[in-house]
Amino acid sequence: MSPRTVSRKAVIAALAAALLAGPGVAQAATQQTTPAPAPVRDRAAAATITWSLVRASNPTEDQRTAYDAITRAMNAAVARYNNLSDLGKTITVRYEPGVPTADGNINGTIRFGSNRSYMNERTALHEIAHTIGVGTSSGWSRLGGSGTWTGGQATALVKQYDGSGAKISTGGGHFWPYGLNYDNEWSTKAADRHVHIVAAMVRDGL
Repeated sequence: MSPRTVSRKAVIAALAAALLAGPGVAQAATQQTTPAPAPVRDRAAAATITWSLVRASNPTEDQRTAYDAITRAMNAAVARYNNLSDLGKTITVRYEPGVPTADGNINGTIRFGSNRSYMNERTALHEIAHTIGVGTSSGWSRLGGSGTWTGGQATALVKQYDGSGAKISTGGGHFWPYGLNYDNEWSTKAADRHVHIVAAMVRDGL
């Protein structure tokens, strides 16, 4: 091999080494050796509560004002349930003036009577709970029929709220504390806790 050939090979080898040490190649090598991030699994969509109001095709003034009040109450209550829980229910709401106050059924129906004082978020939250099973389901009879809720998750939650001696009392298809049975029970904190307890009751088997 001639000295010229050796010199050319040395030059080529030096150039190759310089190129491999360059920033572009080093960056490419780093990109190739960095493991790709693991794919993010899509979260299962949480269930939601939806509702609709049955309206007369040609409503009277009484019906129009009732529809407005009911809509405000239901929108607020459904938003609170959907923000604080993953419960699901399709609810149909009716304005029926003959109903003394308001009522909710596990079939998904809520009826408001003509008394405007019940057309508020407190009542709407309470009646939504009935559509989910409070006072209306076989699970309610099994877990709350003794006068005290026996499900572990809701019981643990009320103890967290009110101390180790706290319990959830049941009767007449209702529960307390945090059942929002009367307007004097209302507060934002009580409303939030109501939703959390109903959701825990569902996990208990409501």
